[in-house]
Amino acid sequence: MKSIINKILKNNSNLVQKFNSFIDIQKNFEVRKLFESVLEYSENSEIRFVGGCLRKIVTKEIIDDIDLATNLNPEEVIKCLKKNKIAFLETGKDHGTITAIINKQKFEITSLRKDLFTDGRHAKVQFSDNWLEDASRRDFTINCIYSDIDGNLYDPFNGKTDLVNGKIVFIGEAEKRIKEDYLRILRYIRFFINYSKIDHEPKVKRIIRQNINGVINLSKERLINELKKIVLSKGFLKLTKDEFCLEIILLIFPQLKNIKIFSSLNSYALENYFSKDFIFLLSLMIIDETDNVDYFLYKFNLSNQEKKRIIFLKNMFSKKTIDNTFSEKNLLKILYYYGKINLEDMINFQIYKSKKIDSKIIKLKDIFNKKNTPVFPVKANQLIEKYKLEENKILGQKLKEIEEIWVNNSFKITEDEIEKVVKN
Repeated sequence: MKSIINKILKNNSNLVQKFNSFIDIQKNFEVRKLFESVLEYSENSEIRFVGGCLRKIVTKEIIDDIDLATNLNPEEVIKCLKKNKIAFLETGKDHGTITAIINKQKFEITSLRKDLFTDGRHAKVQFSDNWLEDASRRDFTINCIYSDIDGNLYDPFNGKTDLVNGKIVFIGEAEKRIKEDYLRILRYIRFFINYSKIDHEPKVKRIIRQNINGVINLSKERLINELKKIVLSKGFLKLTKDEFCLEIILLIFPQLKNIKIFSSLNSYALENYFSKDFIFLLSLMIIDETDNVDYFLYKFNLSNQEKKRIIFLKNMFSKKTIDNTFSEKNLLKILYYYGKINLEDMINFQIYKSKKIDSKIIKLKDIFNKKNTPVFPVKANQLIEKYKLEENKILGQKLKEIEEIWVNNSFKITEDEIEKVVKN
């Protein structure tokens, strides 16, 4: 039976023949262990690479995750992993995904599915053992490419050909696919700016515009997660140059008021763009002199740490920059009071929002890359022991005064200065 399925899944295209990156994955110990575990589970069990990792192999991108599909249902996947002593997470079990963990590497294993019901936000699925059923429920041809461990492709909708030719094609009727899940509008934008080599089809543009209001019903978490994928993708800088993509993004995220900043980055910012994280890049797009940041943070649920980073930048750049804002002395104070991440964000923000390279700021950035956060050298117990002070509110006030002198004196203080504060 398994040999019959293998014959069905094979076609004339084999990844091993052309792509060294596939050979590297093929030799990966963790990957081989997963494939062997599933293939040995039963006579008919199958497992294949799917989606993003195969796209990245074909387009010669860096492969940062590996997704797998199997004809086992989630319970069977769990039994298989337990049998082979492979750790796993069940967080996506209801949707058919089990995350296997081997040597700290995570692999999402998703059971084949077919849709029983869709409402534009969620799908009620039934697990399947039919590869074509699973492929048919996917959104784009370039997203339903499968491969076995030997590199043999199962590509029922010619996704690899579309990928090579730079065509973003919906499986079946575009409007039907979008109405099943309105997030596919954003996924279309992401795939287009990253892989398309031709212009948008007028029919697809019309259908997306007609269905844009469906995005309102999506959860804010799904929207922000997809925005993050778009912003961090290799093709993001093309977005502002594509009139249709820009139009749709601003209809969904009108708070990205400064998104066009990415169409005129200075050469230093361009060169270092891919080293920046989502929150910093998001800050560039939403910070202005209005309450735009507050509204975005109210609407979308970011972590407290992420919110603090954005609010810090907003507060810093809502004030008029003065001559000593970017002096080494002042930046050292920022480092002490607000930490290295906020300081780096502040310096980078200044670099990225400037159309010209400021050599002074670049030099400061290099200086502070090597600096550690200053550590206040005076402790309460030292003052208590040396000056016979009591542990009370007055002690706290004196420590604060000593710290202020230390900070304002470029993080230096003498014993005489400490004694003067203590005895006053």
